[in-house]
Amino acid sequence: MPDVEKTVTVVQTGSPIGRKPGQRGTLIGLGLNKLHRSRTLVDTPEIRGMIRKVAHLLRVEESAGQ
Repeated sequence: MPDVEKTVTVVQTGSPIGRKPGQRGTLIGLGLNKLHRSRTLVDTPEIRGMIRKVAHLLRVEESAGQ
């Protein structure tokens, strides 16, 4: 049976306007730059740390990979 990678889908719900530069950079690092954009990413500790840093600007949906 093949390994199934867990993924996480993040949707940007908050604007980076007026936020610290590190938070704006984290959103860009996650592949987000405008409201309501979403990305599906592999669930790694690095990604989880980035999500924690800007959790107030995101909605997170967990799912199993394909």
